Amino acid sequence: MTEAEVVIVGGGVMGTSIAFHLAEAGVRGVVLIERDELGSGSTCKAAGGVRAQFSDEVNIRLGARSLEAFARFGERPGQEIDLHRVGYLFLLSRPEDVASFERSVALQNELGVPSRMVSAAEARRLSPLISADGLLAAAFSPDDGHCTPESVVLGYATGARRHGAEIVTHCEVLGIEAGGGEITAVETSKGRVATSAVVCAAGAWSAAVGAMAGVDLPVRPLRRQIVFTEPMPGLPRPVPMTIDFTSSFYFHAEGEGLMLGMSDPEETPGFSLEMSDAWLPRLTEAIAARAPRLLDVGLTGGWAGLYEVTPDHNALIGEDRRVSRFLYATGFSGHGFLQGPAVGEAVRDLYLGREPSIGIGPLHAARFAGDRLRPEINRV
Repeated sequence: MTEAEVVIVGGGVMGTSIAFHLAEAGVRGVVLIERDELGSGSTCKAAGGVRAQFSDEVNIRLGARSLEAFARFGERPGQEIDLHRVGYLFLLSRPEDVASFERSVALQNELGVPSRMVSAAEARRLSPLISADGLLAAAFSPDDGHCTPESVVLGYATGARRHGAEIVTHCEVLGIEAGGGEITAVETSKGRVATSAVVCAAGAWSAAVGAMAGVDLPVRPLRRQIVFTEPMPGLPRPVPMTIDFTSSFYFHAEGEGLMLGMSDPEETPGFSLEMSDAWLPRLTEAIAARAPRLLDVGLTGGWAGLYEVTPDHNALIGEDRRVSRFLYATGFSGHGFLQGPAVGEAVRDLYLGREPSIGIGPLHAARFAGDRLRPEINRV
């Protein structure tokens, strides 16, 4: 590994998707570098949700295109990903949220997403574990659901290798040579790789990778935690991905039980991956208010992972305007896994000098310098 046409930094869903799409398109000399095992960063800690229910048009399009790709994943690249299209159900208990989601659903429908507003009673029918007390309405899309992140990474990595890409694990990027606005090499723990192009897909670690090339990527790591319940005999199925939007408490089926998660408003940015009990009282309070039957169900464990957060909770996708051929796809703020297929296609097109089929221009990092923020409302 002494030279490459393009070096991809990061072996999660984003990096492997980009590697697959570049290699499939005939790009030779694609090298992906991952400092640990593939998918060992944020991807393996993701809840696995896939959806097109967003408030931003670009996110809707990226989510919908990715759902199409997930549905055909067994054929291309060729991997079973345990896709369950059980729907996403956003529970709404504030009038302003109802109005906001009504606008989002109207936009989603214009773009071909079959989402709809439903009553509190209909939400209770769709997700029988919830209490409808205080609910005003809900938003539901039957095409959404969840799948297995590790399987997606495996499928893309296998497909990338099949098309000639080289994937190097347990290799750390130490520096990027970029003088005069041109990339010349990537320095790694296994030696120097001469290259003229780099794609940063390093997730929560992207700010440091960008800094190596003199590129500002405003991405901060933020810990999020999930827990799993013990098996629940008689669990009503299917269980949609159910989100209490006010509290951010969510759950979906996982094996014979449930996966539970929730944001922690007191969490501060950092790379800590230690499990903490500090959020559990708030989680218990949210469960008591929205799904009280779960209070009697035991927990069997959980994990902590990192969100890669930007100031407007929207992704960074583009090519730097000062450092030629430094491309990036990062900062997805919790919805990176579900957009992996479409973003891989978009970065492929950017690299090849083609116009991406989905207009990702508004997600360029330059928007922060020009005060062109694009806040995403439908986030968990």
